[in-house]
Amino acid sequence: MLVIRLQRTGRENTPTYRIVVSEKTRHAKKGAHEILGHYLPSGKTTIFKCDKERVMYWISKGAIPSDTMARLLKRDGAEGMEKYMLRYAKQRPKKDPPPEPPAPAPTPVPVAEPVEAVAPAAEAAPAAPEVAPAETPAATEVAPAETPAA
Repeated sequence: MLVIRLQRTGRENTPTYRIVVSEKTRHAKKGAHEILGHYLPSGKTTIFKCDKERVMYWISKGAIPSDTMARLLKRDGAEGMEKYMLRYAKQRPKKDPPPEPPAPAPTPVPVAEPVEAVAPAAEAAPAAPEVAPAETPAATEVAPAETPAA
């Protein structure tokens, strides 16, 4: 698979890059099919020169630009580079509203036990003697006590 990527050149602490088309499995500094331009990020002004026609030619042939190359090409004005850019999962987009709290979990539905698992009440425990409810006198009349006449 072909990749359009940056190949680092230059001295220590002064990076310069070539824009190359190479095999993905090859070492970044070896075996480039074609040099498409250069990128000089250090210095007073950043310089990015690239042959856009050749980049689009290689993309039409199946080459995939690296994430960094897609971002540089998009900044330079190439269209359709969004599909090659990776979205970083740990970063939230700026000016987004805070995420909504998660919805409450649904309450679990109780599952009826199978009929075979329930033992009959008579076999489960000996029956306690039945106690009749206490009778309450509904309207018991108390006879007035006779008072001796004086």
